[in-house]
Amino acid sequence: MRTLVLCATTLILALTSAAAEWYLSPSGEAAAAGSKEKPWDIESALAGKHQISAGDTLLLLEGTYKRRPKEQFEVHLVGTEQAPVVVRPAPGARATIDGGLLVENPSAFVWIRDLEILVSEPTPKDPTEPGSHPQSFTRPWGGLNMSGGKNCKFINLIIHDTRQGISCWSGSIDTEIYGCLIYDNGWLATDRGHGHCIYTQNKDGIKTISNCIMSCKYDGTLSIQAYGSKAADVDNYVIEDNILYEKGRLLIGGGKPSHNVKALRNVFHNVNLQVGYNAPFNEDCEVRDNVLLGGGISINKFNKVVNENNLVLGAKDQRPTEPKVILLPNKYDPARAHLAIFNFQKSPTVTVKVAPFLKPGDSYRLLDPKQFFGKPVAEGKCEGESISVPVSGEFAAFVLLRL
Repeated sequence: MRTLVLCATTLILALTSAAAEWYLSPSGEAAAAGSKEKPWDIESALAGKHQISAGDTLLLLEGTYKRRPKEQFEVHLVGTEQAPVVVRPAPGARATIDGGLLVENPSAFVWIRDLEILVSEPTPKDPTEPGSHPQSFTRPWGGLNMSGGKNCKFINLIIHDTRQGISCWSGSIDTEIYGCLIYDNGWLATDRGHGHCIYTQNKDGIKTISNCIMSCKYDGTLSIQAYGSKAADVDNYVIEDNILYEKGRLLIGGGKPSHNVKALRNVFHNVNLQVGYNAPFNEDCEVRDNVLLGGGISINKFNKVVNENNLVLGAKDQRPTEPKVILLPNKYDPARAHLAIFNFQKSPTVTVKVAPFLKPGDSYRLLDPKQFFGKPVAEGKCEGESISVPVSGEFAAFVLLRL
């Protein structure tokens, strides 16, 4: 047994030591060396046209990576469980994808993280004709799109002003969407708003959506639409520790019976949670430890239901006298946490216990999720176990960074 452990350790160390860092630039070239001085272009690198090995990291240098008219950069990268291929900004860089990413097979064990994804063309001010694909609306789709890939992770992305934030279909297996900020996506039509934060279906493996902050701009759009017709699968979901506010119902269910659905420890403000849609029956779901203010929970036609410890306060329900604070540390970035504050009495400031995430003497920055690169809501130095947070109204969501 000891020999096996030593061999495994040696293999992991060999993979780590062999890992390389490659650089991409908006002005990079496919024929370049992939170094910081001579970076690759993003299109050839993400498409797997270079010798990129398991454990390698692709570092995007500062700037905007734009592709038109085919606006989505295809991703065909393959890592391993012990040595994923990582795509991220270079240290200190703000890397923006103007358009989108399309993750396809044979992608596997790819971690894409800390990028900004947007579409720069303006959204029409006037409503378009009804429907999800109006002919007069030619703005690029953009966003993060997953038609394939296995065991891929999408971490701490900032996705806004696209036609749909994330599209994650059944061909994407054992996917994790974690820590993302998704807001102001979609468009307004004469029938309703279109374009969700996340639209997803799933059959095999587990899809996990966790620690994200989501809000919708238009009535009719959803924060998470895990939905399909009688021919589509909506199975095997873990949706946990997310913050959903402003607008955007969370729906898990469709026309075909769903199995193994979990909604755990999510935070809702003026957003409803619906599990089950119009299938004749569903098999099993677990809805636990969620907090809803100004919204409700609907669980429809499940044979086995766990519905426990959910706090639901409707618009007319009496409010607690003390604020409720939920701090969610980020497992992929030890210097980051998401913060939700239910300010029931609408006090101008709320005392937030931040220990042990912040220790006395730590500097911090508090950010609006929609202004991650903008001016902080507050910043300073932690003097004890708590900090004072300015809050306007009954609810607020923030990103808390330790500097």
